[in-house]
Parts: sequence; C-alpha cells; structure tokens
Amino acid sequence: MRLTTVILAFGLLAEAWAQPAEQAAADTIVAGHELGSVEVKGTSSSRSRGRVENVDLIGQGQLVRAACCNLGESFTTNPSVDVSYTDAATGARQIKLLGLSGTYVQMLTENVPNLRGAALPYSLGFVPGPWMQSIQVSKGAASVKNGYESTTGQINIEYQKPQGIDGVRANAYLDTDLKLEANADAGIHLNDRLSTSLLLHFENRQTHHDANGDGFMDMPRLRQYNIMHRWAYVSPGFISQLSMRFLRDERHGGQTDMEHGYTTQAETNRYEAQWKNGLMFGGEHNTSLALMLQGSWHDAWNRFGRTLYDVTQRNGYAQLMFETDLTECHNVSLGASVNHDNYDERTSLTGLPLVPANETTVGLYAQYTYKPNEKLTVMPGIRWDSSSEYGSFVTPRLHIKYSPTDMLTLRASAGKGYRSPHALAENVSLLASGRTVIVADELQQEEAWNVGGSVGLVLPVRSRNLELNAEYYYTSFLHQMVVNFDGAKGRHTLSFENLDGSSRSHCFQVDATYPFFDGFTATAAFRLNDVRCTYDGELRQKPLTSRYKGLLTLSYKTPLELWQFDVTGHLNGGGKLYDRTDFPAYFQLQAQVTREFRHFSVYLGGENLTNYKMYDPVIDAANPWSEAFDATQVWGPVAGAMGYIGLRFKLEKY
Repeated sequence: MRLTTVILAFGLLAEAWAQPAEQAAADTIVAGHELGSVEVKGTSSSRSRGRVENVDLIGQGQLVRAACCNLGESFTTNPSVDVSYTDAATGARQIKLLGLSGTYVQMLTENVPNLRGAALPYSLGFVPGPWMQSIQVSKGAASVKNGYESTTGQINIEYQKPQGIDGVRANAYLDTDLKLEANADAGIHLNDRLSTSLLLHFENRQTHHDANGDGFMDMPRLRQYNIMHRWAYVSPGFISQLSMRFLRDERHGGQTDMEHGYTTQAETNRYEAQWKNGLMFGGEHNTSLALMLQGSWHDAWNRFGRTLYDVTQRNGYAQLMFETDLTECHNVSLGASVNHDNYDERTSLTGLPLVPANETTVGLYAQYTYKPNEKLTVMPGIRWDSSSEYGSFVTPRLHIKYSPTDMLTLRASAGKGYRSPHALAENVSLLASGRTVIVADELQQEEAWNVGGSVGLVLPVRSRNLELNAEYYYTSFLHQMVVNFDGAKGRHTLSFENLDGSSRSHCFQVDATYPFFDGFTATAAFRLNDVRCTYDGELRQKPLTSRYKGLLTLSYKTPLELWQFDVTGHLNGGGKLYDRTDFPAYFQLQAQVTREFRHFSVYLGGENLTNYKMYDPVIDAANPWSEAFDATQVWGPVAGAMGYIGLRFKLEKY
C-alpha cells in the first residue's frame, strides 16, 4: 500500500500548522584559507551579501528540510534551480539555470571542475545528500579562476570535511516505492593537524512500478555503491586535502517484460581523486599559493532497446593559483591551468562521426579586485586558453557590487563562456526513442555572452527584516550545438547540428523572505523564462522549457527545536513540445516533519502530494520498435504521490 491518503493528510496538517512563519537564521559564512573555498554553517539558505557575485548558499539546515537523497533533490526549496527528468526510461535528472540546460552550468566539487562530459547525464544522482556540507549556486558569469566553461553559472559542492568530523553519523531512508538508502560517515582526528574520514552510500530499488499500465516501468530499477576516503592536514601555514572515490551505478528500465520487451540499461563505473595543497605566507598581504589536482576515469555502458552506446572518458586537471593583497583596497589573483579530456565512444548506430577524441587545454588567468570601501567592489578578470581542438580564445568577465546602504545591494555581471560539445556523451538519454540520430561532421565550440544584474533590499517590517530580491539575466549564443527534433532532416529524426541564426534566453526572477514570528519562515518566488532558438531558419520557443515558475516554502521550528515542519509548493508553467503543441502548467506539493532527539532524528514526509503525473510519458508505448516511439518528451512528473520515512544518527565528540 502506497499510504497516499496518510501522506496527503500529513501534508494538509503540516500546512495548516505552518500558517504565517519565520526565516531560520542565515548561514554564517567563514572565508578561511580553505584554498579559496567557503565553509557554510547554520540552518538555512541565504544570499551571500558580502560576495561580489550573485550567490545562493544552501547550508545543512536547508538540506535537511527535504529527504535530499542526492544532489538532484537538494534544490527543492531553492527558487533559482529547476530539476526535472530527462526521459521516462532511465530516471536521469537534469538541472536548468537561467532557463537553460545544465550543460551550461559549470559543476565544481570543492572549487575544482568536476562531473563534466560523459558524467553529466546521471551526475545529479552521483552525489549523496548526506555527504554534502553545503552548495553554492552562482548565477551569471562566474569567476575566471575556475575556467571558461561557466555560461549561466556555477554549482559548487562542499563535501563533509575530515577535520569537521570526529565520530560516526548515519542516515537510513525508505519510501513507498520501496527505495532503500543507507549512508554512513566516520571520521577521526589522529592529532591536532591530521584527520581522516570514510563516507559510504548504498541505494537500492528493485521493484517494477507501472502505475499507468502502459507496460513501461515508471522508474528504473536502481542500485548504487558509492565510497569516498578523505585525508586532511591543516597547519597554520600549510593545508593539504586528499580524497579518493569509487562509484558503481546500475539502472535497468523499459518494459516490465524485461526478458522479451524493450529494455534500457545504464551501468557506470567511475573513479576519481582530488588533491589540494595550499601555502599561506601570512603577513599583512594575506599571500597564498595553491596547487589543485583532479583526475577521473568514467566508464558508462548504455543500451536502449537494440541501440548500444558505450563511452569512456579520462580526465586530468591541474591548477596553480597565486593570490595576494597588494594593499587594503587592491587584490590580485594569478593562475595557470591545464585540462585534458580523452573520449572513447562506441555505438551500434551507423553513419555517426565518432572517433576517439583528445582535447588538451592550457590556460592563464588574471583577476583583480578593487575594494576602496565596504560599499563598492569591482572585480574584472580575463583568461587566455589554448585548446588542441579549437585553438586560442579569450574569456573576459566583470563583476560589480555596490551597497550604498546596509539595506540595499546592487550587483551587475558580464562575461563570456565557452564549452566543447559532445553530442551523445552528454545527451545519452535522448537515445530512448525510435528516432534516427544525425550528428554534424564538425560541431563548433559553443560560445555565449551572459549579462545580468540583481537588486537586493532588506526592509524592517514590524521589528523583523523582509528580504526582497529581483534579478535579470540575458544569455546570447554566438555558437551552439542545437538539438533538433523532427526538423528539416526528416520526421522522426534527432539531429545535433551547429546553430544557424539566433539563440538566446531572458530570465527574470523576484523572491521575498520574511520571518512572521519566531521559528517560522516564509519564502515566495516567481520567475519568467523566455528561451528561444533557431530551428531550420525559424526562431522558436525551446521545447520542454517552462515559461514561468512559482515557489512557496513554509518552515516552522518549535521553540526548543525538537520539531520542524516544512511545506513547499511548486507551480510549474506550461511550454512547448517538439511538435509545437503546448503542455500544461501543473502544481506540486511536498511536506516533511522532523523530530529531534539527543543523538538522532526521525523524519517523515511526502513528495508530489498533489499526485499529479503525466498520463502517457512514453509515446506509442505499445510499439517500442517503431519510429514513433519516444520516451524523451518528459515535461512533468512520471510517478505519483510518494511517502518516505528516515532516520539520522549522530555520535560525535565535542
């Protein structure tokens, strides 16, 4: 029994109990010598008022307001990031920022580029929620320090640090779809400078769910093993952090008759290691020198019916960074980086220009920060990179922050972003259809401008602060890989081609947060997206992109902080399908209640409590071997209401 009635009743009770509310305390930001990273502590998310970039901070308090089983489920209460399923076969999720695909968001782990290329399709499921200490979402042109790939923004994940763990923590989760998760991490401080930790994750769902009776599983069978081992050495003048990780991810979906029907399989093995070292020279100039190394081996085997696609990506990255304060008002950061990618693709599809690809990119950057006072910060930056595939290119970026009063903060940013496209490696879930796949012989390097700004206002209302924010961003592509469905190359085709015309995105968002009374927070947000691209000479709305989104979150914590109630509602606007017909707007509701005890907490919740779902997420499901078959036009939930229960345990030294 799915307990839908019980979960819906809980949702209504929690919503009723959470009438007008308060904002939890903002995260405290501690900018230390963590190699330019930021440690986030506290109980909620907030917008960083001190940083020159427009950054949303998602701390531990925000992450526990929902189940947050993985990175893809961590943005539920964040108004800026959309998360949706890419198809109705693999269970893969994708993010959208500023109305554009997550391929234009640079993913970082502890401020090092990661989860790129072949890792993108399933990357949101590769990062367990309990492993994360915080997430920083930077919108618009980002700093040139981390490379040239950020077009619409950056998402940086900070893992739990060995020096921050001295004990054992665990998390167990079970939902009404019979998905089981178990997490554990343990750390020990060997002495006052050296620490080590081990993080473990396991998830498993092996049931066949077909609620709409179309013969296809609503979600794939899933099994994942994930392990990370970390070391940290921290002294007054030197910091070194080493982490090693292994991941095994298995997804099996398709028709419920898996022996004779259409099936999908995605099996991934991923190995990665990261080593960061920093020297602090002290003195009045705060001079530091850092070396960051990252390496990964990603091997993925995919099957969609009779179509096979296998990809292996080997990546190596190194960055050397020097930073110093010339005076109290002038800071300079200089650095060099090298990135190497090797792709080996194999497929049963014919006529595609797939050959082993090697790209090595060497770059130099300089970033200058001028801060004459607490009101004004100006930060220009520039990169020069040379690619073995695309030649040399320059990435300019500029950030300005001005706070004339403590109540008002103005930000503006502008800059370029570049990206090397990999048609199938980054879009493998699009193979879950009967379409003929066509890839252009030479895909150009993607290139785009992003400009935007924001206004933040803090107003005292009845002895409490009302936080208001408005922002607008415009992205314009000079070169882009366009994914064209049923275009000029024929009906039932999927074509990866170079942009011939205009492609741009307008994104406008307003949000407000107010603490109505002690313990209760309310946040409301609304966003408009206008995303258009040229297909076969005609500028059209981008398919499967909602034109607007509304968000309301209510959070209440009792005075002794023993109980916490959270309710979130999403209004997702309609948009266009591949054939230019409309898909409708829909509303989703989720809720959670948490009870805290001395060493553990119990949480109970539900997702998609409105039970809204697509009636036929798989088109022509009865004929999976035909050209008309399509499991990729997913614009809404593919599964109905779901309830869950979980336990968090913590036994640490203090």
